[in-house]
Amino acid sequence: MEPANNILTLLVQKAVKGDAAAQSQLYQQFSKAMFHICLRMSKNKNGAEDILQDSFILAFKKLHQLKDGTQFGGWLKRIVVNECIRQTKQSWLWQDWEDQHNQISNEQEEEWWKTVNIEMVYQQIKALPDGCKQVFILYVFEDYTHKEIAAMLIISESTSKSQYHRARKLLKEKINQQMAKNG
Repeated sequence: MEPANNILTLLVQKAVKGDAAAQSQLYQQFSKAMFHICLRMSKNKNGAEDILQDSFILAFKKLHQLKDGTQFGGWLKRIVVNECIRQTKQSWLWQDWEDQHNQISNEQEEEWWKTVNIEMVYQQIKALPDGCKQVFILYVFEDYTHKEIAAMLIISESTSKSQYHRARKLLKEKINQQMAKNG
């Protein structure tokens, strides 16, 4: 086992026993990355902070369930994503689209967004409707498959795909509008 894995395993073992210093170290090590997930998936900074806090509280309560301390980061990420989903799910409006609306031409598949200011992209992602925003973030930024997203959100895989394609279409439209307006 590598030294970093030994340290992480030791911290997790101490944290399971209620060691506040170990819990604090785990928080310091993982909070920034987890906060970015919360920020992407929630509506605002305050909501992201609340979700992060709730996620760590839940993680420390359930830490005894983690069998391998080296897996703490991935395990915590799953808790954070699930908390984001749980706390925002009531306001989601899922819209199933016909398969014909999901067909994307090669022209649309081009990575047009690589030529756009990244801040503009982030602003437009935040403005997406909640359902497609969550799917888009989980798929693009968090690297979940549509099958995994469907299981987490309790939706069909085709709904996940349609929400992703809807998000892409809306992003492209909004960014094109913004670029035309700003030159």
